[in-house]
Amino acid sequence: MKIAITRLKEKAKKDAELCKKYGHACYAVSPMEASVYEDAVTSFAARTNEGEFDCIFFTSALPAVQVAPLLKKWPRVIAIGPQTAKTLESFEILCETLPAFYSRDFVPYLGDWIAGKKIGIPRADVPNPALISAIEEKGGIVCEVPIYSLVPTKEELLLDDADAIIFTSANSFSYAVWDKKTDIIPVAIGDITGERMREGGVSPAVTGDGSLEGTLIALNDYIGKISGETD
Repeated sequence: MKIAITRLKEKAKKDAELCKKYGHACYAVSPMEASVYEDAVTSFAARTNEGEFDCIFFTSALPAVQVAPLLKKWPRVIAIGPQTAKTLESFEILCETLPAFYSRDFVPYLGDWIAGKKIGIPRADVPNPALISAIEEKGGIVCEVPIYSLVPTKEELLLDDADAIIFTSANSFSYAVWDKKTDIIPVAIGDITGERMREGGVSPAVTGDGSLEGTLIALNDYIGKISGETD
């Protein structure tokens, strides 16, 4: 199966290898692009090097790519998932990885340790009030720093050769320009993306666990089921 995966160009490098592992070919389609705030990146890295934060939470690989090369020292570092962790480790930054792949898992993972700690979160210019509230309810101090924005490309996605499309975030679906009536299999990387898709009139045939690998496993399960029904 050939799969289109909504990705920022900066984040698509390792998808082909993972898709091949599960018997598929893939290519990236980009409904949005990143506009990096260079001054904010430099400032956040400097504050980290000065020891301002007790913990940094990287919510995707892109902030890691921008911030990690500038770090000389760092506190406790949490990655939202394995791809973000691999990015950080490529810069020799040791980190912990959440057991699931959602920001909502951050506070339960850290538990009472959060109390009195200052948490730095370099992220897209999209506030996460639920995460902020959860940290503050545990007595933590939040410093959420926008270091890039997501800008719609407004270009129609090239899907003629694709059998399925995986939307890797809620915004990647909302910003996508494509023919929703096509026979392509719509796939959500996780439940938050799936909810946004349903709100937009598209019911995902497959919903993953928040990771690309988990989504590919779920997609293969789905393919197996529909193949069995048509045999």
